[in-house]
Amino acid sequence: MNNIILTGMPGAGKSTVGVVLAKKLGYRFLDSDLVIQEKCRKLLYQLIEEQGEAGFLALENNINAGIIAEKTVIATGGSAVYGREAMAHFKEIGTIVYLKLSCQELQERLGDLHKRGVVLKEGYALEDLYKERVPLYEKYADIVIDCNCQDIRSVVEEIAAGIEFSEETYEKSIFKE
Repeated sequence: MNNIILTGMPGAGKSTVGVVLAKKLGYRFLDSDLVIQEKCRKLLYQLIEEQGEAGFLALENNINAGIIAEKTVIATGGSAVYGREAMAHFKEIGTIVYLKLSCQELQERLGDLHKRGVVLKEGYALEDLYKERVPLYEKYADIVIDCNCQDIRSVVEEIAAGIEFSEETYEKSIFKE
């Protein structure tokens, strides 16, 4: 359980924060969206177009549930939280950190959702997606980091401090038994 899994909405900074956090901790970095693209040899939006929303989510769940890593910061795709098997796997192999941003902040950061490979139901806007996913991010999170009005360095420091605190608490609870 020595991995750090970053979850959150598209545009929350999972990949950017992940790279910096991995360097700080001396960990590897893995972007699960890139793993999917490499395995399928297609871009995310192409996979979504070809397989539809349900097909893509099943593919993403399957690939994420099979990730084997150690001492790695894993940046997940925003839709990874829909995959029960993948999220159970991530819980087993690491600490899940939810990078939380307001919907307004996300709207300012994001460009074309389609080209980013965002799974978006027919007729959904970003706000609808946000309302649907936030409860899932919160459900699976071991640590929640409010990223609003914070720079990358501050977010990385807060995650590192949270990870150290949670590991110390975990170790103390083991040794008390």
